[in-house]
Amino acid sequence: MTTPEVLAAEADPLLPISSAEPSADPGRRRRGGGLAGYVLIRMLLIVPTVFILVTLVFFLMRLTGDPITASLGGKLTPDQLAERVHAAGYDRPVLVQYVEYLGDLLRGDLGTTISDNQPVTHVLTQYGTATLELTFWALVVALAVGIPFGMLAARHRDRWPDAVLRILAILGYATPVFFAGMVLKLVFAVGLGWLPVAGRASTSSEIAFTDLLHPSGIAIVDAIQLGDPSVIGDVLRHAVLPALTLGLLTGGVFLRLVRTNMIGTLSSGYVEAARSRGVGERRLLRKHAYRPALIPIITVMGLQIAMLLGGAVLTETTFEWKGLGFMLAQYLQARDFVAVQGIVVLLAIVVAVTNFVVDVVAALIDPRVRY
Repeated sequence: MTTPEVLAAEADPLLPISSAEPSADPGRRRRGGGLAGYVLIRMLLIVPTVFILVTLVFFLMRLTGDPITASLGGKLTPDQLAERVHAAGYDRPVLVQYVEYLGDLLRGDLGTTISDNQPVTHVLTQYGTATLELTFWALVVALAVGIPFGMLAARHRDRWPDAVLRILAILGYATPVFFAGMVLKLVFAVGLGWLPVAGRASTSSEIAFTDLLHPSGIAIVDAIQLGDPSVIGDVLRHAVLPALTLGLLTGGVFLRLVRTNMIGTLSSGYVEAARSRGVGERRLLRKHAYRPALIPIITVMGLQIAMLLGGAVLTETTFEWKGLGFMLAQYLQARDFVAVQGIVVLLAIVVAVTNFVVDVVAALIDPRVRY
């Protein structure tokens, strides 16, 4: 007797037979309505996560002493130093300073830098857009490398293209960011002269940006606002090497994830049944295995954003890309722990919020993700 499941499978050989039958779990539909609760719980988890990170950063910074002495010790007389420490309140008990810091943080006050005497929030808004732009370009490179090459490796599994791609993925992931950046600079900037050595744009483009009434701080957006193709091309050329340096690190991770999950999907029972009915490999890859392979990428993307932000410190320093990573290195050299603390806190908040967004997107794509 022909069942509705078999008829559905014959109509579309890519449709798993189990998908046509009613759910055997009577509570499945009820759990499917728990998305709002899942989102609420993940949102509430941001608060303790950020609180723990802020607390760790605060007390780790205080292990070196007060920020004034750490930054200006040896540059001021003992009396001047003591006066500055007392005026900033760093001679009070650490717990008192901690409670006051939390209060200032809730008001959006991250303090004032010691080395150049400017609000930390101004530093974050001035240089944060550059780091955001670099992270975006690096993510574009990672996805452009990881997804198609991961599919190619899965299609040619256990053959030489698969072996070569896996080796390249491991090399891309294991190579230190600063080393990869220097090699790319030596080859494409110094040796071949194809690309700029450093910076976000040439001097002429930066001068042109001053004519904008509402600059965004994101070089490519400002270049598009100007509408000058030469400026757009100049900005893109400056972004190539930093984006490759940082993006190939994550691209290797995505490649292996896509390959592993596509191989698992292509080895499942219903795919084997579709293959036995004459469905070609290309159609199986395109119509069935592609979407499931993207779910783990979305799931781990939050962690990869954290890696990109961490790698941005070395990448921005290597290419003099003046973002938060570049400024963090400068403030660390100056031992300006107020500025360092503010930048690290912002990056922690960005990572926590990014993980929340990624978890929500993963829940929307994969209904099995629920609390």
